[in-house]
Amino acid sequence: MTTTDLAARYGAPAPWRTRVLLGAIAVVVLGFGGWLGWATLLQANPDVASGDLTFTIVDDGTAVARFTVDLSDDTVEATCTVKAYAEDHSLVGSASFRPEPGPGDVVEQVVRTERRATSVELVGCTAPGQNRPR
Repeated sequence: MTTTDLAARYGAPAPWRTRVLLGAIAVVVLGFGGWLGWATLLQANPDVASGDLTFTIVDDGTAVARFTVDLSDDTVEATCTVKAYAEDHSLVGSASFRPEPGPGDVVEQVVRTERRATSVELVGCTAPGQNRPR
């Protein structure tokens, strides 16, 4: 049995292919890294954030939600939304409002309901240019 040279038999790959492939991979990796850095820095400090919801069901037509709102500064015009749900998980009330400025303030919002609510959900707060509620 004789050994044959595979490059002679099938042809060798062109040397420029490796460089082009490595260059394309580098462009993709750098692009992804740039996007990841941009997304991390931009989304790490939102103009408004909310959290720590507690609620009280006052009567058949009223629920009160209490939660914190953090505004990046006093000029941010945020809009917050809370929703009230009944025992059968249907929406019975909703309230959207603008919280007063102040970092770490506790906001208390009354939600009028069609019938007795059993839970209240804090959808979150948004600011101009911040489409996702936080």
